[in-house]
Amino acid sequence: MRHPRRLVLSGCLASLVVMTVLSALVGWAAPNLISRKWTHHITTVLFFGFGLWSLWDGFMEDGDDEELAEVEAKLDADLKANTGTVKEGSKADDESKKERRPFLTRFFSPIFLKTFSITFFGEWGDTSQLATIGLAADENPFGVVLGGILGQALCTTVAVLGGKSLASQISEKIVALLGGALFLVFGIQSLLSTVGS
Repeated sequence: MRHPRRLVLSGCLASLVVMTVLSALVGWAAPNLISRKWTHHITTVLFFGFGLWSLWDGFMEDGDDEELAEVEAKLDADLKANTGTVKEGSKADDESKKERRPFLTRFFSPIFLKTFSITFFGEWGDTSQLATIGLAADENPFGVVLGGILGQALCTTVAVLGGKSLASQISEKIVALLGGALFLVFGIQSLLSTVGS
């Protein structure tokens, strides 16, 4: 791994926590804007749609790791831009350099900010975000946030700590097929459940 795992993991987790909370807030507010009956039906359709979409991807994709390659290229470009020859200088030079850095990099590592932003914008509009919105519209938003954060934290920690070896053991096709089947199960459960008042 090219970057410290601690920074990569903390950037990813922070991004996913923010994304989960925002998604649950949108899902919680949706029934106040649209009737609970309609949000329930929309959620059910989304679950079936995501399930079919994931199954389609699982059967039709040839397993290219384009997204992984794109993220690695962005992180490599960032590493090359941030590395250079380290010159010994005075403390005053270090302070003046620190003052010229962008605001957030004064408090956070550039790698942390890069992984946060790549994860945040990469997951924006993803099925997990939309599923969180749908679940928060139908269920207790606090439970959805807690479950979402725990699930995302577990998956992200496993991916960061053992991503390379895990990726060689489990194919993307299997993950897509299992995800599609799980979304279909959620869709069936939502279809069979009654709309709360």
